[in-house]
Amino acid sequence: MKVQPYLFFDGRCEEAIEFYKSVLGGEVTFLMRYKDRPDSSQGGEVPEEYGGKVMHANLQIGSMSVMAADDCTGRSKSFQGFSLSVDVKDKEEGARVFSGLSEGGRVVVEFGETFFSPGFGMLVDRFDVSWMVVTPQN
Repeated sequence: MKVQPYLFFDGRCEEAIEFYKSVLGGEVTFLMRYKDRPDSSQGGEVPEEYGGKVMHANLQIGSMSVMAADDCTGRSKSFQGFSLSVDVKDKEEGARVFSGLSEGGRVVVEFGETFFSPGFGMLVDRFDVSWMVVTPQN
């Protein structure tokens, strides 16, 4: 069994994917737009302006997959009740990732040393996704 995050964006999925690629690295292993779906009669009505938006994407970051799409139903206006946690190899990488993810977002807990980690911080990025950056104990 495997549990994977699936993020629904309100029309900014491609921008988010490019941002996460630039900060976290990774590779888009699949991307399909609404206009390219094989049978557009299945899956409900899609507003015409969503034709070029992302219907489904997979971003591979290290050993983890993050799936994402633009929600054309208007239901996903905010992300609440969870955080994505990214484990980094050391404090320097943690500071870089934290700084990158927080650009244009808001810091919740500044990145720094804690009793459980040499580097930990919490933030909400420019897409309203909550993150925790964690450096493991050596």
